[in-house]
Amino acid sequence: MTEDLKRRKRTGGRAGNADRRGTAVIEQMPWNPPLNIDRPTEPLNDAGIAAIHDGAMRILEEIGIEILNPEALEIFRASTGCTISGTNLRMGREFVMEEVAKAPEQWTITPRNPDRRITMGGRHLNFGNVSSPPSYWDMKLGRKVTGTREMCANLLKLSQYFNCIHFTGGYPVEPQDIHASVRHLDVMYDALTLTDKVCHAYSLGKERVEDVMEMVRIAGGHSHDEFDATPRMFTNINSTSPLKHDAPMLDGWMRLARRGQGLVVTPFTLAGAMAPVTMAGAVAQSLAEALVAVVLAQLVRPGAPCAIGTFTSNVDMKSGAPAFGTPEYMRATQMTGQLARLYKLPMRASGVCAANVPDAQATWETSNSLWSAVQSGTNMVYHAAGWLEGGLIASPEKFVMDCEILQHIQRYMDPMLTATGPDEIAVDAIAEVGDQGHFFGIQHTQDRYTTAFYQPFLSDWRNFEAWEADGGVWTAQRAHQLVQDILASFEPPALDEAIREELADFVARRKSEGGAPTDY
Repeated sequence: MTEDLKRRKRTGGRAGNADRRGTAVIEQMPWNPPLNIDRPTEPLNDAGIAAIHDGAMRILEEIGIEILNPEALEIFRASTGCTISGTNLRMGREFVMEEVAKAPEQWTITPRNPDRRITMGGRHLNFGNVSSPPSYWDMKLGRKVTGTREMCANLLKLSQYFNCIHFTGGYPVEPQDIHASVRHLDVMYDALTLTDKVCHAYSLGKERVEDVMEMVRIAGGHSHDEFDATPRMFTNINSTSPLKHDAPMLDGWMRLARRGQGLVVTPFTLAGAMAPVTMAGAVAQSLAEALVAVVLAQLVRPGAPCAIGTFTSNVDMKSGAPAFGTPEYMRATQMTGQLARLYKLPMRASGVCAANVPDAQATWETSNSLWSAVQSGTNMVYHAAGWLEGGLIASPEKFVMDCEILQHIQRYMDPMLTATGPDEIAVDAIAEVGDQGHFFGIQHTQDRYTTAFYQPFLSDWRNFEAWEADGGVWTAQRAHQLVQDILASFEPPALDEAIREELADFVARRKSEGGAPTDY
């Protein structure tokens, strides 16, 4: 199935738009981060929202969160709303809500290309690439392999190529052929030269965070004051569930807060393992763990731009393995969205699955995850393209398959589909055709035939006989060929040569200094 992967040319009828593409590999939708025009799905009534909020506040007041970063603990200790015993932090709800209210309801992140700016909050919806798997699905070999810099760079190229990817998260795959002490330098160099989109720093100690902030500043051509004036990048941290925040992540969190950069906190609460088996309990715990970090950011810098993330799913109670894209995952995401709106904070969710290969299971679980993000009013969707095996595998074929779903969502949100003006009601066109003709040839159709309906770049709409006669190529195989074509034709975005050299010099200097410690 994977040995004879060949490029197919669609022609005629339902075959698609290949003849209109010119030299482009695919005809994709333009860069246009969508606005979510739908009302959010709200499974909780007012009493339910109040109950989960009260649960989160009781966790903070009565149980507390372990803060394993000494500096953060001292910042909390200096605040009158906090009670500290050892590393255990408790906070009163009035204090929590007063501090959370200081975070902006909406904020933007502006990368080196200001045309790629994204907005966090409101109805804005932004999709990002897969982040942090250690392994890579090699379709030619038919197995997963250890991630390398070349694989990571190829996924960054796909992230730049697809207009429906609006930001890059962490490493699309961990390049384990680069030593961990300098890995962040090489990958950030690749990210900043192969893409011009919003990028991310891992909060794993002082050196990594400071290096990445400096590289983003250099790439944008900013002074230090210009960098600090508005978010140019972001970090995402996870609590150590249940009920802990570790030292290196809080260190990076505070460093970015001081410089006004984007902050996203996403507890990883698996119901039945690191959180209660009930979804309401898991969501309440997740919110408590997230709000602690938001409060810390406001204590460091009032008005620091924060978002809360949800990564609440369930485990397979037979094996203990994490499950994603489940009905429970979808409801937890929607419920968290209701609480995020209560706190007036932007929200992050994910496009995830537990499937091991880019197959039907991968598609339905990812689609469930993505649509639950849409339904919840999410602003930032991590891992929206390329994720497999619960985050342990990155797949370029899955990346392309997911981008088809993302374009579906973007088109679904196009106000043109729900327009109700005279041209859309089309009474004159209906009268012209009457009950004897058809609508194919009339002017109303001819004026709109190229834009009326979504045109896929990956789906094959031909009938079985035509598909079979052309080789019977399955979806993942078609995606594989598109990956090869995109990479072969990829051109990196423009970057001033002096800036490129400054970035390279910075990387070389920091490598000579040893990079970052790896003993935490």
